[in-house]
Amino acid sequence: QVRLVESGGGLVQAGGSLRLSCASSGLFFSGTTVAWYRQAPGQQRDVVASITRLGITWYADSVQGRFTISRDNAKNTGYLQMNSLKSEDTGVYYCKTSGGGRDYWGQGTQVTVSS
Repeated sequence: QVRLVESGGGLVQAGGSLRLSCASSGLFFSGTTVAWYRQAPGQQRDVVASITRLGITWYADSVQGRFTISRDNAKNTGYLQMNSLKSEDTGVYYCKTSGGGRDYWGQGTQVTVSS
């Protein structure tokens, strides 16, 4: 059974930092692409960053230079380091793994940035 569990969300002031984690089990984690999505209230879920199994990263323009995605295959865990947070970064953050033609999602973790 595949399981993804996000953690690390919370309430932070603008300009602060948070580090999200996505712990996986039940899948070949090192063979997947890991992506982080954000869903703001009343908005669609949008991708903010991704990292391939080879370590190639991509960032949305809105987070470029502030967020860093990484992975630790030995721990089957993905990370999203978020710095210089802004109020518009508020939302539920989800991680997704993609590989072997299948996608898996975590349950999400809430990030709230107060201005």
